Amino acid sequence: MKNNRVHTFKDDALADLDACGVATRIASGEVSAREVVEAAIARAHDADPILRGLATEDFDRALSAGDHRGGGAFGGVPTAIKDNTALAGLPTQFGSTAFRAAPASANGHFVDQMVRTGMIPIGKTRLPEFAFNVTCEYTRDEPVRNPWNTDYSAGGSSGGAAALVAAGVVPIAHATDAGGSIRIPAAACGLVGLKPSRGRLVEDVSEKAMPLRIAVQGVLTRSVRDTARMMFEAERRYRNARLRPVCDVAGSSRTRLRIGVLSAAPTPSPVDSETRESIRLTADLLDSLGHHVTAVAVPVRPDFMRDYLLYMGLLMTSIRSAATRIVGSSLDRAELEATTSGLCDRYRRASLRTPIAIHRLREVQKRFRSTFDHVDVLLSPAVAHSTPILGHLSPDQPFDSWFERLSAFDCYAPLNNISGTPAITLPLHRTRSGLPLASHFSANIGDERTLLELAFELEEAMPWARIDNQPQPIPAPDEVGSIDAGRDTARRPG
Repeated sequence: MKNNRVHTFKDDALADLDACGVATRIASGEVSAREVVEAAIARAHDADPILRGLATEDFDRALSAGDHRGGGAFGGVPTAIKDNTALAGLPTQFGSTAFRAAPASANGHFVDQMVRTGMIPIGKTRLPEFAFNVTCEYTRDEPVRNPWNTDYSAGGSSGGAAALVAAGVVPIAHATDAGGSIRIPAAACGLVGLKPSRGRLVEDVSEKAMPLRIAVQGVLTRSVRDTARMMFEAERRYRNARLRPVCDVAGSSRTRLRIGVLSAAPTPSPVDSETRESIRLTADLLDSLGHHVTAVAVPVRPDFMRDYLLYMGLLMTSIRSAATRIVGSSLDRAELEATTSGLCDRYRRASLRTPIAIHRLREVQKRFRSTFDHVDVLLSPAVAHSTPILGHLSPDQPFDSWFERLSAFDCYAPLNNISGTPAITLPLHRTRSGLPLASHFSANIGDERTLLELAFELEEAMPWARIDNQPQPIPAPDEVGSIDAGRDTARRPG
């Protein structure tokens, strides 16, 4: 496989620093916020014609903001906002060409929190239409490309954000997650992707209106400390009293955890050999660090994905109806992606099953959360196989083929959206062809702190490969199989 890698790391004001490092550099006076923003814009000019991560540029306002940098933990740090969330002065297109949105009059609630930390948006990032795909590909436009190899998907739906962060254009970017849309692009692009607990962060009106509140806001980063710092800063501005506080997580914990490893996928979907081997290696690493690792069974019904995708069809139908009401005759349904129309049609044919599907999904919440009566953290793959080549999940194929491939790929992450539990992906391994390969960790609702402490420990124990260095692939196993359901590496908490 040819390695078409694209990155922008160089000796400029951004250097190779994460968001905390850039903020410290600005605060010390070593560089100005203006210089940092100029560097991000120059990097965007270099990389985005290839990666296509930006939906809308906002360079002039970003430069002006750099001239008037305020305070905040991330004062002067450039970022980008996903184009399904309002950023004042720019339209919100939701990844669609079927209508033309007016500029937003105000920021979305979480975007406002990000801006109040001092971050400076340089624009908005691309996503698949209405955020429903696990790749950023389109029928009538170029895809978002993976910086590790531009023949491959950057994931979705926050793929534009992931591509820009992984390539070094910005060190941190806004993302959202209703079925893996933070964690899947993080896995594809070698980033840290935390999906927070339901209700942890301030919600937009549309998220509160869902029958099942599955969508959350968050960020994509290259370091655990950036993600932890953003969670702390967000919590300073909004605190959900029903959840255990995250507080300021600055490193690992001495507490040894009970870590369960999913012994099989929650659906009949096959998991590829490299993914299985990466989870085995992660389990071995956790054992070597003194954690108690044991295999656990899948805690959900086999028809979970069918119910989840029916619910997503309901949401897509609602979104399309809302768009029709908002933009009226200017919505060109012929311009909608076949995936959007296909999901709505599929839901219409099966809509009578909606009440029972929602009832069973609510049961999933209880079953999945009950797992944490016995373990502190659950380890699984992020997806069933490594990030696919462009075209595999494209909307430019028969709907039934796309739907089958989507269902087989994204069969782990939605469990956390339905249950409301937090989860994080960490880029601990690489495929033998050099693509990132992530491990996925879940905890009980409100327990982001445990995930972040474990992430700090793993980042120190096995620093992930950088895109500007040659990555180390996972070794070729002599024989790769599912983790034995009876496995118990029985190193007790100490």
